[in-house]
Amino acid sequence: MAYGKWIGAFIGAMGGGVLGALAGFAIGSVFDNITDTSDTANHNDGGSERQQEGMRNSFLFSLMVLSAHIIQADGKIMHSEMETVRKFLRNSFGEVAVRQGDSILRRLFEYRKLKGESVWGQQIREACAEMRAMMPEAHRMQLVMFLAEIAKADGKVDTVEINAIREITALLGLNAGVTDQFLSLGGNTIDDAYKVLGISPDATDEEVRKAYRNLVRQHHPDRVATLGNDILEAAKKKMQEINEAKDKIYKARGM
Repeated sequence: MAYGKWIGAFIGAMGGGVLGALAGFAIGSVFDNITDTSDTANHNDGGSERQQEGMRNSFLFSLMVLSAHIIQADGKIMHSEMETVRKFLRNSFGEVAVRQGDSILRRLFEYRKLKGESVWGQQIREACAEMRAMMPEAHRMQLVMFLAEIAKADGKVDTVEINAIREITALLGLNAGVTDQFLSLGGNTIDDAYKVLGISPDATDEEVRKAYRNLVRQHHPDRVATLGNDILEAAKKKMQEINEAKDKIYKARGM
């Protein structure tokens, strides 16, 4: 897929809101044909296929905005965190998207520096409000899961990063426990497993089963199938890790 096609569709999907303003700033100096691709994205002759693409592309730009926020949460821009975003873009769109994605992220960093923390914070709040209104819960869950992967990329998660993800989680209208669940995915301890299921070690066996069933309903890969194979594969990986956490708890309890 040509990079101009999906990034241009971001503008069409944003409808002129705060994400559209951020997109205009971030993309302004990256390539020259944004107006043409944006106009194309606004045509109505694509029917449901174009509508689906618009949802996917608005999701992706939302992810870029919030990725920039988490990468800078601790005041540092870490190579490992940038590489996590690059890997996603590379797997989804190819090497050209990686280079241009870097340019967009750096423009967002510039925007934050230029406007200051107060303006940036307000932009994030308004952006999350738009995402909450336009995206179903399963898609917002995928956003938070990816932000957790960015925070974990350098091998440690600072308190400021946890707080930033928790704030975004709340702004997206998701349960506060989602942050701890995602940050604990892939952990090796029984405590990590309980956090993934969102329950305490004191929970009853029935509460464990109920928590697992709820997670399966919330995070089944079919709920994000319209976002494409890259995000579908990430959802499958998350479901596998949920199953591994469940198995660890069941084994410890003899269930």
